[in-house]
Amino acid sequence: MEEFNRKKHWENIYQTKSLNEVSWYQPKPETSLDFVEKFNLPKTAKIIDVGGGDSFFVDYLLELGFLNLTVLDISEAAIDRVKNRLGEKATMVKWIVEDISKFQPADKYDFWHDRAAFHFLTNQEDIEKYVKIVSKNIENNGFLVVGTFSLNGPEKCSGIKIRQYSELTLTNVFEPNFVKIGCFTIDHRTPFDTTQNFVFCSFRKK
Repeated sequence: MEEFNRKKHWENIYQTKSLNEVSWYQPKPETSLDFVEKFNLPKTAKIIDVGGGDSFFVDYLLELGFLNLTVLDISEAAIDRVKNRLGEKATMVKWIVEDISKFQPADKYDFWHDRAAFHFLTNQEDIEKYVKIVSKNIENNGFLVVGTFSLNGPEKCSGIKIRQYSELTLTNVFEPNFVKIGCFTIDHRTPFDTTQNFVFCSFRKK
């Protein structure tokens, strides 16, 4: 029941709000793109954007020439919006509509990117499922990037309570199977002229 309600909530968000009416809107996802550059990923790297919504991250990755892209989101409406925006280029991306806690990947990924999806998992069982999925489905020496609201960030987003993280607590969640590369906090300016503080941590699979 919980998963069903979560899906219903996000379908409603993407069916009723336009692109720049949501707090996570970014015309250019510079922080995420910086990781791609820093890790010097080959164009054939298998990249997944988890909770991608209608983010422009995939647009920029296509423009950069990446060939193995997957976008996962719980909302079919969100995925459809990106497909419509990309037009023919949408056929170059693998699209998955799924709750991340139920995801059963067919591939192992070289780069797993999650900006603002993980912090919506507040139930410990869902968090543990996510960690298991990530740990099993990233290639050895592959990269994991997770961005969540920090301890100085909002406690809710889109009417849903989230789980805030510090560098320490986010690292502790993933460290058994990953080596931390680094963490930092950064402010995101929303379309409503408010500020949300994020903590981003990057890891390498052991």
